[in-house]
Amino acid sequence: MINFKNHRVKHAFLSAFGAGVLTLAMYSCANIGNPTGGPIDETPPKFVGSTPAIGALNNNKTKLVLEFDEFIKIENASEKVIVSPPQVMAPEIKQSGKKVVVSLLDSLKANKTYTVDFSDAIVDNNEGNPLGNFTYTFSTGTAIDTMEVSGYVLDASNLEPVKGILVGLHSNLADSAFTKLPFERVSRTDSRGRFVIKGIAPGTYRIFGLQDANQNFAFDQKSEAIAVYPSKVTPHFETRSRQDTVWQDTITIDTILTKQYTHYLPDDIILRSFKEDFKTQYLIKSERLTPHKFTLYFATAASSLPVIKGLNFNEKDAFFIQKSLKNDTINYWIKDSLNYKKDTLSMSLNYLYTDSLGKLVPRTDTLNLAVKKAKGSVEPKKSKKDEPEPTKFLQVKNSASSSFDVYNNIRLEFEEPIARYDSTAIHLKQKVDSLWTDVPFVFRQDTLHPLTYELMADWKPEKEYEFKVDSTAFHGIYGLFSNKIESTFKVRSLDEYASLYMNVTGADSTAYAELLDGQDKAIRKIKVVNGRADFYYLNPGKYYVRLVNDTNGNGVWDTGNYEKGIPPEEVFYYNQELELKALWEVEQEWNVRGVSLDKQKLDVLKKQKPDENKKKKKSQNSKTNSSRRSTY
Repeated sequence: MINFKNHRVKHAFLSAFGAGVLTLAMYSCANIGNPTGGPIDETPPKFVGSTPAIGALNNNKTKLVLEFDEFIKIENASEKVIVSPPQVMAPEIKQSGKKVVVSLLDSLKANKTYTVDFSDAIVDNNEGNPLGNFTYTFSTGTAIDTMEVSGYVLDASNLEPVKGILVGLHSNLADSAFTKLPFERVSRTDSRGRFVIKGIAPGTYRIFGLQDANQNFAFDQKSEAIAVYPSKVTPHFETRSRQDTVWQDTITIDTILTKQYTHYLPDDIILRSFKEDFKTQYLIKSERLTPHKFTLYFATAASSLPVIKGLNFNEKDAFFIQKSLKNDTINYWIKDSLNYKKDTLSMSLNYLYTDSLGKLVPRTDTLNLAVKKAKGSVEPKKSKKDEPEPTKFLQVKNSASSSFDVYNNIRLEFEEPIARYDSTAIHLKQKVDSLWTDVPFVFRQDTLHPLTYELMADWKPEKEYEFKVDSTAFHGIYGLFSNKIESTFKVRSLDEYASLYMNVTGADSTAYAELLDGQDKAIRKIKVVNGRADFYYLNPGKYYVRLVNDTNGNGVWDTGNYEKGIPPEEVFYYNQELELKALWEVEQEWNVRGVSLDKQKLDVLKKQKPDENKKKKKSQNSKTNSSRRSTY
């Protein structure tokens, strides 16, 4: 213990000691947190060895042990790891410290090359760095088959990369092999839709994609997505050379070496995935949320409407029918008050139904439809006895806004069917100088949406218009009349628009083009005429273009059918973003086959993003967090 004889010395010492403690405390606060532990580890695990050895011949062992230089783990083994030839019984894949143990539960086939493709499933235990494209190979015979084929699987309807779909080979070239026999060799696509089938013996093959629902490696369920390559494939290889640079330091080249390597072909196979237009047809449900309307919901599209026979009412001319484009949702508006005031409507319903053999057969159901309140519905408040009931009008939405596009029509959307309307009560005027002058127009019902009516006119840019509908002009089938409608608007100037002209080559004469927004959604569709797809009156902004070879000319993309040998209709994307500004007239040349399909759709439009992008983002976040920790 220190004995201070002088009080002043003691006071000075204690003051210095206190200041030192405070400084130490402040220094400690500046270094709160876990130690950074140095730079982030970005090195993947390294393969050290295996039993049997990689490339082993005459192997009959079904337990495979692989060793690495650090502790590892397996990510999504059931999705990423695939064994070829395919295994009917899924192999067991386990990790233990620095080892991976694969147990093949199927009997090994004689004289076959086996590959266990891990893709990027093996990662280090701490940072999750993947050992990409790692494949273990052995043979039950005296040689290793080394041929490979590779390519991409894309969704036929929109060229989206298809992740996780099987791609397989058949040396049996008959069409029935795909539906009757399991694949001989398989691979699985990664997040970019890319596949590589390895360990192939010399020969000629057919190649298919399959979203294998029941894991039997054959197309035997119509609900499975498939892809069919139209040509036979003969794997081969060629010797290529590349240059490798040896550096003395970061800026000085030591030596440029030319190295030869084996490149396997074909490496540019494009498979277009689709589901056949086959769904089980049945009645999902029927509901009657209001007294005067009931709705039937069917599982899929139908070529005809069901037949209704009233059991407690006369069905003849009893309904105003509002159906969806594919007849899968049908609204029946009940015309007669004697019918819609019934608590329950009883009827027999005759429609086509898919039986257990997958065939459409007639079926008759009996429906008893009582009024059922929709969830969340609120009873209207009753008015006080001394207050008059407010006048109820037929509800309508008017699309005419104050700033009107030159290509638009005025749309009136009613909440219930119209029994009749007075065309003389509809008025359209244009302002000429200071006077409002009548202008001609066409007014008609929308054939696809019978509760909607359109007014079309030859709009003049920068001119003012007045749209009026007199009260009681529209009479609904339930007795309500429309209130008066008034809108004043000005048509936009042509100087506010841009135009895009596409000179298209390589497309069918039946093709149509779609203008897309950044969400891959079609905002304009036109038919390609004489190799031209012209889009007028476009708002400034960024656009993309898609083309469909509309083989049957029905105006929509159609899927394929394997049994009938019908491929899905072809889809192409213009592989550039188009940024348009006001007053611009942009003309572009487009050979739809000039760029490989896998390079046509821009990444900004893809919903399926590459996994490596996610890993880069995760790594960047880890570095950022590490940097933040080191500053506290």
